[in-house]
Amino acid sequence: MDLRTRAFAALSGQLSHPHGLPGRLVGRMLNRGNRGAVAAAADALEVRPGAVLADIGFGGGVGIELLLRRDGPAGKVHGVDVSATMIAAAQRRFRREIGAGRLVLHNAAVEQLPLDDAGLDGAITLNTLYFVTDLPTALSEMARVLKADGRLVIGLGDHDAMGRMPFTAHGFTLRPIDQVVDALGDAGLLLEEHRRVGSGDGAFHLILARPIGGSGRA
Repeated sequence: MDLRTRAFAALSGQLSHPHGLPGRLVGRMLNRGNRGAVAAAADALEVRPGAVLADIGFGGGVGIELLLRRDGPAGKVHGVDVSATMIAAAQRRFRREIGAGRLVLHNAAVEQLPLDDAGLDGAITLNTLYFVTDLPTALSEMARVLKADGRLVIGLGDHDAMGRMPFTAHGFTLRPIDQVVDALGDAGLLLEEHRRVGSGDGAFHLILARPIGGSGRA
């Protein structure tokens, strides 16, 4: 493996599971690069004050920040991430919110969410499905934790645009958006809307979904 390939493989590994000092730097990079898309996902939740929300695979923590801001002092946010480094960084950054009971952090994988059934009014998960091998289980878990009128917002980069990035050849599973949308039904989710963030063919994708049989938003 040449130096260039090793560098891209190392970057991919940090993106999938940030760890150590490089992982903390990657978390800051993600906060800067993804803020616009994460803000659009948080807006798509149409948060009601006092809601119970989650950022699943929160990475650098910008989603937690935005959900806390939208939720208000009566709300509660759960942050779930597989990386102990990202958990530790969020513990330092949000220590007041944790102390006040407004934020609970969980070190766990998307496929095994440590959250109660039907406990969430809304959840966002951005750039996580690239690192999920069992998509049906991941989506089913996210459906399980939503209330009947809850909403899930999934954020993904454009399949073709992501495929042109050299680091995605290492450890990424790139799925066409249609494949993700088709998997929603088997997981107990119904597509509400498919939005794009940005311009051009490579614009970011937001998939809005709700539990099948739920009443949806009034």
